[in-house]
Amino acid sequence: MSFDYDLFVIGGGSGGVRAARIASTHGAKVALAEEYRMGGTCVIRGCVPKKLMVFASTAPGAVEEARAYGWEAAVGAFDWTGFRARLDAELDRLEAIYRKGQQGAGVTVYDQRATVAGPHEVRLADGTTVSTKHILVATGGRPFVPEFEGCKHVMTSNEIFKMEHLPERILIVGGGYIACEFACILNGLGVKITQYNRSPLLRGFDSEARDLIVDQMAAGGIDIHTHVVISKIEKDGADLVVTCGDGRVDRFDAVLYATGRVPNTDGLGLAEAGVTLGERGEVIVDQWSQTNIPSIYAVGDVTDRINLTPVAIREGHAFADTVFGAHARPSDHELVASAVFTQPEFGTCGITEEEAEERGNTEVYVSSFKPMRSGFAGSDARVLMKLIVCRESRKVLGCHIVAPEAGEMIQMVAIAMKMGATKEQFDATCAVHPTMGEELVTMRNPVRHY
Repeated sequence: MSFDYDLFVIGGGSGGVRAARIASTHGAKVALAEEYRMGGTCVIRGCVPKKLMVFASTAPGAVEEARAYGWEAAVGAFDWTGFRARLDAELDRLEAIYRKGQQGAGVTVYDQRATVAGPHEVRLADGTTVSTKHILVATGGRPFVPEFEGCKHVMTSNEIFKMEHLPERILIVGGGYIACEFACILNGLGVKITQYNRSPLLRGFDSEARDLIVDQMAAGGIDIHTHVVISKIEKDGADLVVTCGDGRVDRFDAVLYATGRVPNTDGLGLAEAGVTLGERGEVIVDQWSQTNIPSIYAVGDVTDRINLTPVAIREGHAFADTVFGAHARPSDHELVASAVFTQPEFGTCGITEEEAEERGNTEVYVSSFKPMRSGFAGSDARVLMKLIVCRESRKVLGCHIVAPEAGEMIQMVAIAMKMGATKEQFDATCAVHPTMGEELVTMRNPVRHY
């Protein structure tokens, strides 16, 4: 049977563009459809603009520290309008790079929505139907806002980068890493932050690490309330009046909901094509990213496996190599490091201490201290380094770092962990002094055994 394309990719985010480009270099005839902007969540309204906002938000702290080190320094008012203009220009530049990469690889790009019309058919928004030997769904996820009275008044992480001006008072609802990151960012930009969540913040991460982060967020001026559920939001002039289930009522200029994300599968035609979806709408795939329909695959957040950009990229690349490159390899989801860009920053890889306790036969090494740089400046900020080790194999099973630039450190540690490094090999590595990271190779005695 003859097809219009060997591969049709639905979604122009990190996973989709990587799969399309690599498949094309393997000789496949490839098309890709994206209904919004090339680059997906990460580039357009996620990791990249968020990290640039993180950089902007740390300037006041840097100026304060500079004064402690003897500099005459002051920070003026933050120009959100000017920053946003530069941010928009940077995102335009990155999107152009993504588009150029597809064109350079010979991928046909459709700037419109596409849906699955059958195991080998894709329907475009203009009504055109094309045939394809393989379909890859890479539509990512979207922010989730629960239904309640006045939910139409809130914004999500999709809209925050497009604010016309910074609010004076904002309520952030949610306790995951996105909520906590934006709480720290906006706090650093001078916004008065209140954060509500129905449970403790950063649930699912190592508890000792998250407790330190939350304590320092509160010490930095973020007003945190847990075990709070919003019942309604009403607009009163320029204010949003928020009423909670426990009877509390407060006023804010804006409300940001960061209560999780859900896979973007609504209206894609997947169920109608026979593709099995999970309870949250996620596409169910095997280790090869293949669905129950042999010609349809999915990668990235739409599969709700590990929702991180580098994971989506690797899944897309593995798919292309397997199907078109005669190099079958499954996606590897073991020991994936990640960073949470709160202030302080958090880097993590492997199992938590809670998981170590449940697993047993483990020991935990911890070092918590005031780092030299902030300590000299009179700050109460603390750093945490934690290693979790298997008592039999001696392999390092988990590493958790709360510190400035923790994301940079955990990337390096993850290499050693992926290679199966043992605690004794960490110990045999000579320290770099004076650094925070040297603590990772100088912790000699475990503080807890399981």
